[in-house]
Amino acid sequence: MIRVIKNAKIFAPKYVGKADAVFDNKIIHIGKDINPFFFPFEVEIYDASGLLLLPGLIDPHVHITGGGGEGGFETRTPELKISDCIKNGITTVIGCLGTDGVSRSLENLYAKAKALENEGLNAFIYTGSYRVPPVTFTGSVMRDMVLIDKVIGVGEIAISDHRSSQPTFEEILRIVADARVGGMISGKPGIVNFHVGAGREGINYLFEIIRNTEIPVQHLYPTHMNRSKWLFEQGLEFASKGGVIDLTALQPKYDEPCKGEFNTVDAIFKAYENKLLRNITISSDGQGSLPKFDEKGDFVGLDVGSVSSVWHTIRKVVEKGLPLEEAIQVSTVNPAKVFKLNKGKVERGYDADLVLVNEENLEIVSVVSKGEFLMKDGVLKNLNFEF
Repeated sequence: MIRVIKNAKIFAPKYVGKADAVFDNKIIHIGKDINPFFFPFEVEIYDASGLLLLPGLIDPHVHITGGGGEGGFETRTPELKISDCIKNGITTVIGCLGTDGVSRSLENLYAKAKALENEGLNAFIYTGSYRVPPVTFTGSVMRDMVLIDKVIGVGEIAISDHRSSQPTFEEILRIVADARVGGMISGKPGIVNFHVGAGREGINYLFEIIRNTEIPVQHLYPTHMNRSKWLFEQGLEFASKGGVIDLTALQPKYDEPCKGEFNTVDAIFKAYENKLLRNITISSDGQGSLPKFDEKGDFVGLDVGSVSSVWHTIRKVVEKGLPLEEAIQVSTVNPAKVFKLNKGKVERGYDADLVLVNEENLEIVSVVSKGEFLMKDGVLKNLNFEF
């Protein structure tokens, strides 16, 4: 089926004006006043007058099988629902384990990614969890990268955090080296995603890798880098050396960040002012626990992350004055570059992952993933196994 979206204002992410988009599972053509009635095959036409057409959003850090457990078994969080992604414009997710690599398994993570894929999303996973040495499918990070189709990197490896395994520099270096070579063999990015806690060391290990080894900076991908203003400043220095840092998006129920955290919206503006916006991504930490600890490090409560935070944060950034074509980079072209995905742009040859939003209020109207409408005019596609 060839589909044509007509009369949309297209952000590719750069604004290209009002035009039509022709696609199947990939974007075939972008142009003005396309007449699909002359096509020698079946065509579905969608009038997008009054709508903006954007690339599908990429969420690079989602606990797709649930997370949590820091407060006991009863604090485990539930699995991701695909409808939550669709309604919020997310067409690609990278799934990860977190603190719990014992009762949560890589096998379950893989199965959930396949389920999301079968229902229409693009889904990949990290091997490993917080702990070092990493839990793996095959006994080796490198073998996982080469032999497991869904494995796109390693993570989230916890550093500078009281929940980490307190890894040494040499242990971290070996993981990064194995991920790089595994990525080279398999044609994958070989990313190591680092959960960065509130410890005083921050990302010093990553700076040491840059200074003292031959490993390129693009294999290092620290997240939660807006945990504090100090950590974000460290992240900007990392970005200035060619690295990419990931910020945790602002949860809709909290228009202000948690105590001590640096507001994600302010962080994006700061990166823009320093001409480092292309080195920034945001992620939801969806379905992950958002635990609260007292000054002794004792667990006192938690909330659950939502994938809705990605689009919520982008809207907040736009409301504050950043142009939409700049704001959406952090969830489209930037993560696509990090993970070497043929996504993040509305251009010929790119995957047909698209989001249509209302021009007036930026509310999501329709979502296309892999060329198929998963939501059209606010109505979700029938999801046979959505619970």
